[in-house]
Order: sequence, then structure tokens, then C-alpha cells
Amino acid sequence: MSGHSKWHNIQGRKNAQDAKRGKIFQKLARDLYTAAKAGGADPETNSGLRLVVDKAKAANMPKDNIQRALDKASGANGANYQELTYEGYGPAGIAILVEALTDNTNRTASSVRSSFKHFGGELGTSGSVSFQFDRKGYIEIERDEDTEIDEDQLLEDMLDAGADDMKTFDDQFEIYTDPKAFPEVRAALAEKGYEFSMDEVTMIAQNPMAVPEDKQESLANLVAELEDNEDVQAVFTTAE
Repeated sequence: MSGHSKWHNIQGRKNAQDAKRGKIFQKLARDLYTAAKAGGADPETNSGLRLVVDKAKAANMPKDNIQRALDKASGANGANYQELTYEGYGPAGIAILVEALTDNTNRTASSVRSSFKHFGGELGTSGSVSFQFDRKGYIEIERDEDTEIDEDQLLEDMLDAGADDMKTFDDQFEIYTDPKAFPEVRAALAEKGYEFSMDEVTMIAQNPMAVPEDKQESLANLVAELEDNEDVQAVFTTAE
């Protein structure tokens, strides 16, 4: 029994690591597509894309995954991809935004609707929940005993860089920017030597909601199923 338990624990950790890596690759694929769409799919002539490609390689993202994201942006192989946003409510009335990239809108709409229904949610109409989110540049900097970061200095540096706001927690600093200012803010802070545990343009809930304990598992499963959908680029919720 102990041998089985040990294998089960190892397999559980591996599955968690695989899921985390999958989410990282999903975000990188989205960033690759966005950068290539904005400035061309050639890293040699698109500095923004080159930075994302370097980041993807550093995360050990497979070359095929990188090329697939670039092909989607350039329309290679005759594929015509559309960017879509689905809006709805999950368990406990939590608002959910789903960003998708698809070459088959019927397939994607059907699968997203099925996921919502499967876990007690409901897909809504355009604009039904998007008003509850703001698009922001987001930078996360970890803080611990080994990371000596002066809060006042970081505040001064982030304001000088053009950021809008900073929130301080026991384990991290969160910096928010206008989406258009995000690249400059990120570059300025990186030049100062700050290291980021997360940096992206994302959707931030205006009024995060607590999720009742009896609904937390259903909501987590709904988000997980949506994120596992190959057409889904990102999932945002108003859950705390």
C-alpha cells in the first residue's frame, strides 16, 4: 500500500506540474500570437515578438508550439483564425470571460457552452459581464526573506516608469499599468534589476467576489475544463 501511495503522490505532483506548464505554454502561445499579429511573424524584424520567443524558449516551450502560434497569426497553411470572447456566469454567480482563438466558431461556441452547462453555469450574451473587468498591464514581484526589496523605492521606481498603482502583500508586490504603457513600464523596471514572477496584459475584476465553499470545487473544475480547451486562450473570473 505504501508503494502505491508513494506512486500516487508522485503522479499527483507530476500532474500538477504538467497542468502548470500547460497554462504557461497557453499564455505564451497567446502572447506569441498577439505580438506576431501586431508586428509580423518574423522575430528578426519584430522586436516585441523576439522577446516573447526568447521567453518561450527559456520556458522550454516546444518549437512546434511556438511555430503553431506564429502560423495562426500569419494565416499559414490557409487557416483563418478568429479572436472571440465568450461571457457568462459560473457557480455562485461568478462572472467569467473566455478569450478564444479558433478556425471553427461553431465548434468552439458549442464546447464552451457545454462546459458552462456541465458545471452549473450559463453562457451569456456579449457585454453581459465584460463591464465587470478592466484591461490592465500587470506585473508581479515576489518578496521573501531572500528578496530584499525596499517598498518605498519600488513605489518611486514604478511611478517614474509610468505605472498607475501598486498593491503590497506579505508575499508579493502587484503593479498595475495602462495596457499601452505596459511595455515601457516593464522595460524600465527590468532595467532597474527587478525580477518578475508574472508580467502580462490581462483582465482584472473590478469587484472580486468571495466564493462559497460549497461552490469552489465546481468553479475550479469549470475554469480547468475551459482552460483545457485547445481553442481557449485565457479565462478570467471575478472570484477572489
